[in-house]
Amino acid sequence: MGQYGAEVLWERGEQVFTDKRYSRRHVLRFDGGVELAGSSSPQVVRVPLSDATAVDPEEMFVAALASCHMLWFLGIAAERGFRVDRYRDAAAGVMARDAQGRMAMTAVTLRPDVVFSGERLPTSAEIDAMHHEAHAECFIANSVKTEVRCTPVRHAD
Repeated sequence: MGQYGAEVLWERGEQVFTDKRYSRRHVLRFDGGVELAGSSSPQVVRVPLSDATAVDPEEMFVAALASCHMLWFLGIAAERGFRVDRYRDAAAGVMARDAQGRMAMTAVTLRPDVVFSGERLPTSAEIDAMHHEAHAECFIANSVKTEVRCTPVRHAD
């Protein structure tokens, strides 16, 4: 399909670096011109060496899975004639030791809360089926070893 990239830029500046007390803050640049402040997670490297206001790789991992799932879900819902008014996902990832004893993102739970409107509203079974299909099609979920769970927020039929 194609290649995708991101630019990651960190510069030492006036920091000593060899004392291991350097800032982990860096810049992430994407092809559309978006630029984000990146850093190590404050859970991994303490503040002030990490910047708690910046995005860390673990958050980006969770966000990539949630965003990919959402984009597939929206496409599937539109294809099936359901009108989505809002899609919100409070996704969360768990960092723990994997079977080999290495630190890894061992589980990501997607919690999509989807609001529909219009003449034709999907049933809970149809919503579950769309989430199942979105998960099966998601390029990011298909690219990782992590168990990716999807537990949608339930609304009355």
